[in-house]
Amino acid sequence: MSYEGRQVPQFYLTPHSQCPYLEERQERKVFTHLLGDQAAYLNDILTQGGFRRSQNIAYRPACDTCTACISVRVKVDAFTPTRSMKRTITSNRDIKAEFCDAEATQEQYSLFRDYVETRHSEGGMSDMSVFDFSSMIEESFVDTFVVEYRERVKIPLSPPDPQKGQLLGVALSDKLQDGLSMVYSFFDPEHEKRGLGTLMILDHIERARKQGLPYLYLGYWVDGSRKMEYKRRFTPQEHLTRDGWVVRD
Repeated sequence: MSYEGRQVPQFYLTPHSQCPYLEERQERKVFTHLLGDQAAYLNDILTQGGFRRSQNIAYRPACDTCTACISVRVKVDAFTPTRSMKRTITSNRDIKAEFCDAEATQEQYSLFRDYVETRHSEGGMSDMSVFDFSSMIEESFVDTFVVEYRERVKIPLSPPDPQKGQLLGVALSDKLQDGLSMVYSFFDPEHEKRGLGTLMILDHIERARKQGLPYLYLGYWVDGSRKMEYKRRFTPQEHLTRDGWVVRD
């Protein structure tokens, strides 16, 4: 096989399975592997084309009769938080966002288990082991990072034993040429009233703005799914259609 041939990604189709968002519907995905020196470039191109990343796999829906999954990205420079979002920011002033390398910890996994068991006990991640979790965080050939959201320490201890503060949320994200892509995020279900999911998205919008990146990719908005309705709050945003990316206010 020639060198050029090895650089051409191979795409595959999954079998039909139960849709996790819409009852009584079946889903199917097309996917390819993100490996080697071209992984970051391929991830950029595929994300702009509506794909999502999971470890070293890029995938997108390929359902036979359903087009409910719509790729969504926020226009960073034009975004203005709503009053409700501003209240979320104000009420979470005691939380500090910390940029981290993509390395899994037991603390993150414990928080992840609490989140999944409380909010997505029947989802595909419900049986994810600590080794699976480590793979999700660490196995990547692209520019990946983690942001931890912790309570600020009111009375810090003296070094060399500094107190970090309670871990309340974690976001795993990719840096692309034209934006940031939130791969997966989770938070402490006991602090749901804080609006931590909203806070993490707002933080990533600001991170993209500071880096001069025009977009924040939020994955799929699923028309008819209450689980995904929150993504429509972050406007203006673009939806990927047959005519390309189109602005939806």
